[in-house]
Amino acid sequence: MRLIVISLAALFISLMLVIGGNAYLLTYLGIRLGAEGVPPTQVGFVMVAYAIGFAIGSHYATNMVAKVGHIRTFAAMASLTAMASISYPLLDSVYFWALLRFVGGITAAALYVIIESWFSAVATNNNRGTLFALYQIAAYGSSTLAQLTVGHSEPLGSVPFTGAALVLLAAIIPLSLSRMQSPHMEPGPKMSLLTLYREAPLGLTSAFVGGILLGAFYSMVPLFGSLTNMSIAEVSKLMTASVLMALILAWPLGWVCDRLQRSQVMLVITLTGTFLSIGMVVSVDQAFILRLALSALLLGTLSMVYSLAVALTNDRIDSSARVAASSALMLSYGVGSIIGPVAGSMLMEAFQPQSMFLGFAALLLGLTIYARHRQKLMPPLPVTAQEHYVATMPETQISKEFDPRYETEEENGPTIEDIFPDEWVQAWGDDAKEKEPDGDLSAAGEEIEVGGEMIGMEEHEPGYWEEKHKAKEQASVTDTDGAAETPAAEEVTAAEADKQSPTPGETTESRADDTDAESSSKDKKPD
Repeated sequence: MRLIVISLAALFISLMLVIGGNAYLLTYLGIRLGAEGVPPTQVGFVMVAYAIGFAIGSHYATNMVAKVGHIRTFAAMASLTAMASISYPLLDSVYFWALLRFVGGITAAALYVIIESWFSAVATNNNRGTLFALYQIAAYGSSTLAQLTVGHSEPLGSVPFTGAALVLLAAIIPLSLSRMQSPHMEPGPKMSLLTLYREAPLGLTSAFVGGILLGAFYSMVPLFGSLTNMSIAEVSKLMTASVLMALILAWPLGWVCDRLQRSQVMLVITLTGTFLSIGMVVSVDQAFILRLALSALLLGTLSMVYSLAVALTNDRIDSSARVAASSALMLSYGVGSIIGPVAGSMLMEAFQPQSMFLGFAALLLGLTIYARHRQKLMPPLPVTAQEHYVATMPETQISKEFDPRYETEEENGPTIEDIFPDEWVQAWGDDAKEKEPDGDLSAAGEEIEVGGEMIGMEEHEPGYWEEKHKAKEQASVTDTDGAAETPAAEEVTAAEADKQSPTPGETTESRADDTDAESSSKDKKPD
């Protein structure tokens, strides 16, 4: 675990900066638009642009990274995200801001794909669970800190946009200075939504509903707080507590889901979410601490809906089709996250700001009825037949090799050595010694790197650096043995030559006698 944390420190730092910058912008924009008196439907239009861009970016990011490279693509996307962030104060137009959010969605999706592909390159059956847990802690931790920072921002100034841009630009530094090699990326298998619905209807439907609910919550709750007389500091605390609760409830839910039938757990979760949504409606005029507690519990409950959707789907799908099913679930969630902000903003503008939570309650109650209907049509699986539950984060694109449910069958799968030079990996170990880089480091040398990627070299398959390192070690062992044997061989050759070629007037026997005499004199110690 120590080696994973140290060697992937640059990835964790860049991940936290990217998620922190995006989470800060998402919350601050809702507060800013509410403070400027923008109608809720127009706020929803701005917010949904991010979801649309994220869906498009997720689809094309893999091809772009394969053509340009990880480091270059990451630097370009992070710079473009920062440019979009710093451009908001330039033009006070809803359409211009929606365009900037659309660009931010595309770039955010690409950044997540790049970072998680590196994590996937070192994920094995032994460390995948630990790596995934560290990833979740880093992601939710940075999002929580971002929500806290919003409370200390100017509601109508330009400094918050500049600060978010600086954070996003800072994400370039750790990866650009690292020596990581680009991992191999391949497009994953696909599955249609109709095919998945036939196999796991409750899982697909739950993912779609979860997308609507979470998309509306993250995008519109900051605006809801502003419209219901919350200060910017109170909105910041509310969002902080909500994100933190989503992280805290993830592990207890996993413990329960591995011991009870998941369809029954889904019924409890949806009914609980229904009552919490109604509580949000009636608590608008109540104390802030009550509203904060209800909001935190509601987001924690909504986050469970998507995780349960993934678990229910994996219980019904064959392991060979699990990766394709995961992509279909993400598509279903993405479509829902586009509908959520638009529908929520329409309810808020047509009636009252708290009307959005009435829509939440109606959706959750409908999902409860549908889950009960599916239980009658298809009996739930016994607990012993269920797959291991893993809490998922739908806000990011978790790749298949990174998911703890994915197990590789290859004996020599990807390792840390595939993306780091061996001598650096060993230097980060417990018993390592500092080693000087070998080889020619001139401008014409093969080992020159810029931004972590090789110049003038093609992409190598996994295991290339391991084989190269073994070849170097074998060559060094051969050279060492040869150097040790060379003096002895030269002495033997010289001795034989002297024996075979005596000087004039000297016989072989006399030469041998002289040699014995010299040996005996050397063995004697001085008094």
